[in-house]
Amino acid sequence: MTAATDPAKTAIVLVHGAWHGAWCWSRVLPLLRSAGVDIHAVTLTGVGERAHLLSPTINLDTHIQDVIGLIEAEELQRVVLVGHSYAGMVITGVADRLQVERPGLLAHLVYLDAALPYPGDSWSSHHSPETKQARIDAAQPSGGLSFPPPDAALFGLADADRDWVNRRQTPQPFRLYQQPLDFDAARVAAVPRTFIDCTQPALATIAPSRVRVRSESGWNVVEMATGHDPMVSEPAALSQILLDVQRRA
Repeated sequence: MTAATDPAKTAIVLVHGAWHGAWCWSRVLPLLRSAGVDIHAVTLTGVGERAHLLSPTINLDTHIQDVIGLIEAEELQRVVLVGHSYAGMVITGVADRLQVERPGLLAHLVYLDAALPYPGDSWSSHHSPETKQARIDAAQPSGGLSFPPPDAALFGLADADRDWVNRRQTPQPFRLYQQPLDFDAARVAAVPRTFIDCTQPALATIAPSRVRVRSESGWNVVEMATGHDPMVSEPAALSQILLDVQRRA
């Protein structure tokens, strides 16, 4: 990547998906920092290095506040907000709130192979009945507290990369799986949006998002010929895409 000219100090905030933590961006962070980007990665409550905080009270609102809390604590004035996978739910909720509380702060939303909710949807809304039931069943041993991560091979990872992710994944809080997200769709859609579609292999649970971004106006769609965890499998290519978005923002 080439060094950034002054991008008006628009920061990038990275929000990981289910079972992950800020650790998953460790190959991306140095690349963007070397390009002069003000880059931040949040770990959502109950996973990653915050897994010890797992509790029945964690829900989608908790994770929305995690992201807003980081933006406030770092006193960020202009943000490209990136949500991976499940975190498409999170950044949608963040955008809905910040468009009211801090209009103009969000420069761009990036949905990285992510869930795209309609108002009133939960994370589970567009999953197959089989996937929904499997996750409900998987949460039963913990009394509905959490459900365990899948093998990272599902994300198209193999060998050392697969092992690296498998070692670090932690159970996902379950309460938020079926929690609806109410938001103003027009308010969120007023922020420029990019969808990064990871196509090889394409994760089945993201299929509704892929269809939607190609049928609605207002989406910039970028394809990556890699699996669901491009921050692990293709960090340089992903970093360049994010840098391009940040510069345009």
